Amino acid sequence: MQSSIGPARNNAIARPLSELLACPAATVNLLNSSATYFEFVAGDTLFRQTAKCRGLYVVVSGQLQRKAERLEARLILGSVHAGEIVELAAALGDGIHTYTLTAQSSGSVMMLPLETLEQAFRMYPPLRMQLLEELAREVSRAYVFCCSTRIAGLRRRPRPATML
Repeated sequence: MQSSIGPARNNAIARPLSELLACPAATVNLLNSSATYFEFVAGDTLFRQTAKCRGLYVVVSGQLQRKAERLEARLILGSVHAGEIVELAAALGDGIHTYTLTAQSSGSVMMLPLETLEQAFRMYPPLRMQLLEELAREVSRAYVFCCSTRIAGLRRRPRPATML
């Protein structure tokens, strides 16, 4: 029997930013002209959970860690590396950060402001769907990671001895 996680794993591979933002030249120019870059050092907090989202972040260099508080528990959601898009859920959703992002090393991020993203979505509607599809892949990757770490932590129980 084939695992139900297997096929999802193949579809969950992150796509390059250039492929995600493959849109007409006018839209690309709009996004490029509005992009801002921020440098950070280890220990800096780029944004906090429940704060208003300013835009869509792309990690240019460095390593960051996602942390969240859920039901009075603090969770480490994992690391973010160069080339990854950060906070698609907030940028495409209600505009509120779903986790806190803290630098583990020095680096930089590029931010595409929400106002510009909305304008880009009006200019080229398929862009929103491309980013929603990437969000679905992100959720799928997290699910596969969660399942694989949960399964790795399980141990087989010895079978009870049968009574004669």
